[in-house]
Amino acid sequence: MSIEIIVPAAGESVTEADIARWFKEDGEFLELDEPMVELETDKASLTMTAPAAGTLHIKVEEDETVQVGDVIAILEEGEGSSSAPAAAEEEVEEEVEEAPVMDMASPAARKLIAENNLSSQDIKATGKNGSITKEDVINHLAQREKVLNIPSSIPNVQEVAAKGATPEAPAAPAPAAAPAAAPEARAKRTEKMSRLRRTIAQRLVDAQHEAAILSTFNEVDMSAVMNLRKQHKDEFKDKHEIGLGFMSFFTKAAAIALQEFPIMNAQVDGSSIIYHDYVDMGIAVSTPRGLVVPVIRDCQDLNFSGIERKIRELALKGRDMDLTPEEMTGGTFTITNGGTFGSMLSTPILNRPQSAILGMHNIVERPVAVNGQVEIRPIMYLAVSYDHRIIDGSDAVRFLVKIKTLLEDPTRMLLEL
Repeated sequence: MSIEIIVPAAGESVTEADIARWFKEDGEFLELDEPMVELETDKASLTMTAPAAGTLHIKVEEDETVQVGDVIAILEEGEGSSSAPAAAEEEVEEEVEEAPVMDMASPAARKLIAENNLSSQDIKATGKNGSITKEDVINHLAQREKVLNIPSSIPNVQEVAAKGATPEAPAAPAPAAAPAAAPEARAKRTEKMSRLRRTIAQRLVDAQHEAAILSTFNEVDMSAVMNLRKQHKDEFKDKHEIGLGFMSFFTKAAAIALQEFPIMNAQVDGSSIIYHDYVDMGIAVSTPRGLVVPVIRDCQDLNFSGIERKIRELALKGRDMDLTPEEMTGGTFTITNGGTFGSMLSTPILNRPQSAILGMHNIVERPVAVNGQVEIRPIMYLAVSYDHRIIDGSDAVRFLVKIKTLLEDPTRMLLEL
């Protein structure tokens, strides 16, 4: 029975995909549910598995673009057979011809044989394993000249044969000076961008062209968060079976601040503004294929353990390229953490159609003034980029100050202050 492998629907707005790679070659056998092909859309990668055990017949090669509903392969159901390799070996054996036996003669002997139109079969071989040496050819030429009076290409061949040596060859002209070696070419390579990378690139350019992006900055003393985390992380993990990281503090603080400043959670729709009474928080995740932004739904209703679980779940899916299009669409605000890579400060680009994005950075011990005294504190710089078309600078600044206040006194988040 033949099964058509069809490109599945991968989301409401996804109509086409690229064939990233086939896990099997054409004609290879697949087990049931074995990975078969990886499709790459502009939102996520999708791995299709074999719907039955059978032999794969590929119709569309890698790097080709296909539409939803296209047939990209045929799977012939049936058990795998081990006779194919044997048959292939027999076919190869039939095609291989026996190599001709080469004349057992040294290169110098072959040259003399060719120059004098001799047959190697007429020459008495005295070399190792029955090979013909140069001296064998000279002796044969001398004997032929003596008996048949046929001149050879070697002058005085009789004397040469008697001495058992070859005449000295005329000195070869001195070789011309070799030209200077050309400098080695520096290596470079060209790789086609993946569909996901092309989509990311286009969206970033669109964000720059469509929005009036402005950034504002502030710094946060992370002492309180770090002390609270150090004090309770073991108990937190024992109770909730999940680690307590920094992202949950920032995500919770941002969700609270977004409800106080709803314009930061809004979107431009032509000449209208769409406000959201919920917070669907996008968390930027770096993957082998590029930056993706999975979304935590209704973040305003989650506690710290709920946020940590969702972050871990989405991060693992992003690493394994298992995120679905539904998990990466519909966000209202985004957090990106360049600090994990050592970034001190940046101006993040909006994740359209969102109107604002929060950028976290690395934590560095810096000297700061505290109550008139200089102290060393763990400081993080924060950045908020926003669409100045609908968000005024005062709203963006107060929004960032609210996050700063919540992080420097985390008990406010528990008391909803």
